[in-house]
Amino acid sequence: MDFLRKLAGKRRGIDDLVFDTINIILMLLLIVVMLYPMLNTLAISFNTATDTVRGGIGIIPREFTTYNYAHVFDNAQILQAGLISVLRTVIGTVTGVFAAACVAYAISREYFVLRRFTTLAFVLTMYMNPGLIPMYLLHRDLGLIGTFWIYILPTLIGVFNIIVIRSFMDALPESLFESARMDGAGEFVQFFKIALPLSIPVIATVSLFIAVGQWNQWFDVFIYNSAISDLSTLQYELMKVLSSSAFQSGGDAQSAMQAGSAGIVETVTPQSIRAAMTIVVSVPIICVYPFLQKYFVKGLTIGGVKG
Repeated sequence: MDFLRKLAGKRRGIDDLVFDTINIILMLLLIVVMLYPMLNTLAISFNTATDTVRGGIGIIPREFTTYNYAHVFDNAQILQAGLISVLRTVIGTVTGVFAAACVAYAISREYFVLRRFTTLAFVLTMYMNPGLIPMYLLHRDLGLIGTFWIYILPTLIGVFNIIVIRSFMDALPESLFESARMDGAGEFVQFFKIALPLSIPVIATVSLFIAVGQWNQWFDVFIYNSAISDLSTLQYELMKVLSSSAFQSGGDAQSAMQAGSAGIVETVTPQSIRAAMTIVVSVPIICVYPFLQKYFVKGLTIGGVKG
């Protein structure tokens, strides 16, 4: 019997070793597949344009240069677009989270008479889209077109964010609010002193959702403010670079090759500028994400306990 138990133990040990080995190999392959496009773009952005057009760039630049970034930041329009992107992300995130938290707190209170009706009305808006033209006409009549607030006000109330925060607040102990009411605390005190501090995980999660959405948004710039260069964003500038490169890449690649043959190293092509712009618009959100990642799963898990 001892021999059989030892044999079974060795068998399990071998099975576990094989499983762990295969699992590690698959995870490493997945990491490579996910990271390679970003690392390749990073390498191209730091590689000379004349060398890039020859192809074969992997994850390490062959001829290192920072000229692509210098060319990008030499453009005053890029700096202005970066400022607008930062402003819309910060203001949009703060106002969006606060507005969603206020509404979520209201409909999470069981004594709110219109709780079910209000929740249903909000949820219905997720299934019925008025369409682009009616929305454009509404924003025009409100005087938002051609202003910075077109980026903030139309997305101020996010129904999905409200549902997530409300589900989290539903799970908070009601005894805390009852104790506060017995001590004479009003709704504002309960909201700011109890609900908000205890909802930090889901607030951080929703902040991440809104910040990523605001930072990556370019379509509203294209629809409403494309004629106003001072209100352009980095993502919209990147979109213009990507669009123009499809028509210019052939001719500019040939020009870059000719420049390289003539000994002119410092030149750019749509491919090199596209890579540099992609890194510029991606780095800020990549830097912010790790600080909020610890709240991401926790916020969604706890927020999804109740519907």
